[in-house]
Amino acid sequence: MRYAFISDIHSNIEALDAALSYIAPEDTVVCLGDIIGYGPNPNECIARVRERSQYVVIGNHDLAVLNGFGVERFNDAARAAVSWTREVLDPTHLAWIDTLAYELRLPEMLFVHGAPVDYFEYILDVREAATAFAATDAPIVFIGHTHIPELWTLDAEGAYGHTHVQHGGTHRLDIAAGNRYIVDVGSVGQPRDLNPEGSIAIYDDLRKEVEWVRFEYDIGKTQAKIRAAGLPGYLAMRLGSGR
Repeated sequence: MRYAFISDIHSNIEALDAALSYIAPEDTVVCLGDIIGYGPNPNECIARVRERSQYVVIGNHDLAVLNGFGVERFNDAARAAVSWTREVLDPTHLAWIDTLAYELRLPEMLFVHGAPVDYFEYILDVREAATAFAATDAPIVFIGHTHIPELWTLDAEGAYGHTHVQHGGTHRLDIAAGNRYIVDVGSVGQPRDLNPEGSIAIYDDLRKEVEWVRFEYDIGKTQAKIRAAGLPGYLAMRLGSGR
C-alpha cells in the first residue's frame, strides 16, 4: 500500500489541489494537521481533506480555531488569521475538527502533528528527535508542524542521523535491521525551508521507501486572495520566499 502524507495546508487551496494531483486515486491519504490558519480558503481545504483523506490528526492551528488553545504563543499575524478563520468557518467544519484525534497508530507507523505525546512540540534538532524517539516504540513516526521536510534516524546501535530534503528525494527505511525513523513530510501550503514549492511525502510500505515530492502551484493567486480577505500582508509575502 502507498500512503500519501499531506500536512500544514493552512487554508491554501491552490497548494492543496496541486498536491492532490500527485496522489493516485488508490493511495491512502493521511493528513497530519494544520488544515487551516494563515490562508484564505479554510472551508474549501477542510472539505477537500474530508473528501480525500482516510486518516486525519489535529494540528495546533486547527485547535486554536476550535477553542483558542495556544493563541497566546502565536505572533500577531497568526492570531489575526485565527480570528478571521473562526468568523468565516462553516459550523459543520468546526464540529468536525472537534472529532479529530491527536495521534493515530498503525502497527509500524505513528501519525501525529508535531511529536509523540507532546503533540505540538517541534522536532528541529537531534535533542528533540531523541526525546521523540524515546516517547514511542513506533518504528516510523510521520510528522509535520515544522514546515521543513526532513528525515531523522535512530539506528540499532543508538546513533542518530539527519537528512534535510529541500528539493525532494527518496530514502529507504530499513526497519527490519532495527532502525527507526521520524519522517517530517513538510508543508503543503506554507513551506519554510527557503523553497516556496509545496511538499508532500509518499510512503510505499512494500518497498519501505519514502519519497518527498516538491511541487509548484499558483502562489500569486493565493497571495491575491490573502490580501483581498484583509489578512496580514506578511502572510502573502512569506509564500513567495518559502519562509
